[in-house]
Amino acid sequence: MNVTDIINRALEERKTRFAFELLPPLKGDGMGGVFGAIDPLMEFDPAYINITFHREGIKQTQRPDGGIEWHVVRRRPGTVGISAAIEKRYGVTTVPHLICGGLSKYDIEDALIDMDFLGLHNVLALRGDKSQNERHFMPHPQGHAHAVDLVRQIAAMNRGEFVDGEVEVCHHSKFSIGVAGYPETHQEAASPESDIAFLKAKVDAGASYVVTQLFYDNARFFDFVQRCREAGITVPIIPGIKPLSTVRHLTLLPQTFGCHIPWELEREVLAHRDDAKAVRRIGTEWAIAQSRELKQAGVPVLHYYPMGKAENIIEIARTIF
Repeated sequence: MNVTDIINRALEERKTRFAFELLPPLKGDGMGGVFGAIDPLMEFDPAYINITFHREGIKQTQRPDGGIEWHVVRRRPGTVGISAAIEKRYGVTTVPHLICGGLSKYDIEDALIDMDFLGLHNVLALRGDKSQNERHFMPHPQGHAHAVDLVRQIAAMNRGEFVDGEVEVCHHSKFSIGVAGYPETHQEAASPESDIAFLKAKVDAGASYVVTQLFYDNARFFDFVQRCREAGITVPIIPGIKPLSTVRHLTLLPQTFGCHIPWELEREVLAHRDDAKAVRRIGTEWAIAQSRELKQAGVPVLHYYPMGKAENIIEIARTIF
């Protein structure tokens, strides 16, 4: 089913739906872990499930002569195949991610064609992170430097336009395109205003909804939505929630995602720093409180980032949904 339709129906019915994101398994792990993560969450009737896309990594090996060789490896391949397998097994809509990093326009086109053949009609279009051997993000020589260009390519394919030109008689894809938004501003943005301008460009290019980066202060989300509306962004904006679960998250999450940890949450976590169960409980209770307020505000979907651990969001789902 088209995610845009799912969101619009939730808005019409004034019912907040549940969605979550999963990582593909490491190479060689099989689908057991993926199904094991999804099984206990199906009772909450997920609106859709996002599947992340991971770009190549660099592996160092030593030759018999003592020299060093570097190899490009993909540790978490299979985003498209996993998405199709989940839809077949559970009958729930999936949203495979697609990124600019490491891919040419032709690679992207091939991936989109595969998705379309498999009946996957939703995609989250992202620039993606820099490679581990890059100081700054470097696009593929035949690829895209920005997510807006990826959105344009997907929208063009929906119109029957391909990298090498328009196909006179063709089957038109019907991808629903989601993009990322940053309530606390993207770390590479020159200013909050420029960040909103880039987001509007993605929407104008064809994105029909926005999913936000994780945040821990709902006031920042509400302010972000208001600034988006004032800038002319009218599409639904879906909040992204990740339960804080370890003391290390107090420093790791701000460094990785550029999010602010409210002092009330930090103070409570530090007061129980030697009790891992208590820290997890505090993080879960904070996420529940966030979810309740967002649900009362009428958001159509709450999007959770379990980071591969379904137990992190089961208690939240039982309380909220």
